[in-house]
Order: sequence, then structure tokens, then C-alpha cells
Amino acid sequence: MPLLPSRFIYVCLHFLVLYFQVQGGPGLGSVQVSCHRVYNESQQTSADFRVYVENRTGTPDDLSRKQIRIYQLYSRTTGKHVQILGKRINANGDDGALLVVETETFGSHIRIKGKESGYYICMTNKGKIIGKLQGKNPECVFVEEVLENNYTALVSAKYKGWYLGFNRKGRPKKGSRTQQNQQEVHFMKRHPKGKVDPLPEFRFTTVTKRTRRARRLKPSSN
Repeated sequence: MPLLPSRFIYVCLHFLVLYFQVQGGPGLGSVQVSCHRVYNESQQTSADFRVYVENRTGTPDDLSRKQIRIYQLYSRTTGKHVQILGKRINANGDDGALLVVETETFGSHIRIKGKESGYYICMTNKGKIIGKLQGKNPECVFVEEVLENNYTALVSAKYKGWYLGFNRKGRPKKGSRTQQNQQEVHFMKRHPKGKVDPLPEFRFTTVTKRTRRARRLKPSSN
């Protein structure tokens, strides 16, 4: 029989002994069994409650836990903006091609949707960029990478090393033909005209050989 907390046993015995003395009931052995039964029932209730909470909070990837931002993605290659026209996606959009970016609460995983079309940017297993109405598929999740030149690259969360990119004509490049150092995969976030994002931007610190050397040569403030 498992050991019970001493305080719990003391309180339980105290009240049950008094009760059985008044009622003329069973002895101490029965009182101990009753204490164990009460303790086990209380433990079972706690366990059931934890399961109840876990089943209703959802997984860490649940879409209910996200931040919504609206901005434009300026393409370094075309000098225009990414636009989602249903299943077709290009980087020839004018100023005002708004995107709804769903950012997970933890990490830099995002889903990008056209504000007007409602379609998400997704990447197939062949590296093709297409638009889909449902964004829960892992193929529609990208990871933001802030580069040293202050541009942002978007790499597929499912297909490692495959980036969202567009050629000089604004057409999507296959993910298998992209690399982080290519201008075709470099973008800049832009707010809509006259609007400012109320949410603070995520800030990343990129450590390079130059910054390390500068830190070593920086004189002490003391």
C-alpha cells in the first residue's frame, strides 16, 4: 500500500475516529482503509482534470495561437510586391498588394495569405509555388530568416533549404533551385501606406566575424 502524506493521514484519522466512536462503528483498520479510499479518489479526480485540460488546449501548432499582421513583401529582384491571385502567385504587384501573415506565438513560423484572394502561399514536394485555400498543411508554413543585409528570406518549414523566390519577370522559382544568398529570395517587409503595424517586430541579432572583432576592441566603460 503506498505511503500517504502524514498530514492527510492525521486529519483523516482524527475525523473518522471521532465519527466511529459516536456511531459505534468499525476499528482502526477499517478507518485506514477508508482514508486510502478517499485519497485515491481525490488523486483520480486530479488526473482526470489534467486530461480534460490537455485535450482542450490543443497542440502548439494550433491556429488559435497566432498573431495576425498585414504588410507587403517587396521583392528585391522585381522591385515590386508579392501578390497572391488565387492559385497563381507572382512578384509583380503594385503598392497596395496586401498580405495577411499569421505568425505562430512561439518561433518564426508563418503562413502567408492574400488579403483579397484568401489563398495561402504553399510549396509542393517538387518545389513549385502555388496558392491554396487551406493553410494548415505543413507545405504552407515558412520560416523567416533575417539576413545580414536586412532583407528577409522565407524558407520552407517542410522542405529544408528550399526558399520562396521569384525571377526577374516575377515568376516563382522552384524551391530546389534556390539558395539563401540569391537575390531572388530576398524580400523586405513594407507597411501599407498611411498605416503602422501596432505589433512590435521580432528582432534578431546576427553575429559575424566583424561584430565579434568590434566587441573585443570596444573599450570598457569602467
